[in-house]
Amino acid sequence: MKSHESENIASGFYGLGIAPALLEILGRLHFKTPTPIQTQAIPVAIQSKDLVGIAQTGTGKTLAFGVPMIQRLAQIKGQGLVILPTRELALQVDEVIQSLGKGTGLRTAVLIGGTSLMPQIKALAKQPHIIVATPGRLIDHLHQKNIRLDGVKIVVLDEADRMLDMGFFPQIQKIFAVLPKDRQTMLFSATMPQEIVKMA
Repeated sequence: MKSHESENIASGFYGLGIAPALLEILGRLHFKTPTPIQTQAIPVAIQSKDLVGIAQTGTGKTLAFGVPMIQRLAQIKGQGLVILPTRELALQVDEVIQSLGKGTGLRTAVLIGGTSLMPQIKALAKQPHIIVATPGRLIDHLHQKNIRLDGVKIVVLDEADRMLDMGFFPQIQKIFAVLPKDRQTMLFSATMPQEIVKMA
């Protein structure tokens, strides 16, 4: 059994700079072969470099930023912030991040509209390592002083072009205005409109 296990772990993700504990989790979750975006993004992101990735929905972006984010936060202590255009995407991303952090004590908070503020405020009070949010609800929490973003070390803007299409650009600018200057930023988009190039 053991040799089969290690084959499972060491397959495609080996050599991208991923810590052994995370490789083991990926093996347990049956992730064997990284997608092109994972192969390209993970080694860069683990070195805490900013990156812009062009990737469609469904290409495995969540692992491409989730694995480096969990690994880096374990080393540098601070918070991660993932901003997405819709609540459905936010819930999906949170699910993947939680499965990666299972057994490590990783805490997340999901800030999305259309649901009660109270459970979100409680989740924020527990000092989550990673906050997954839609722009409008994150701004609500900032206005109500339920959250501060000065401890955020890693920011991911996912589906950036969809956020522009949905008119979230002003909210994103407000959020970026209160983020620490000293941070790692990862931006993922299916296309590269001019505004995204500027933002990046």
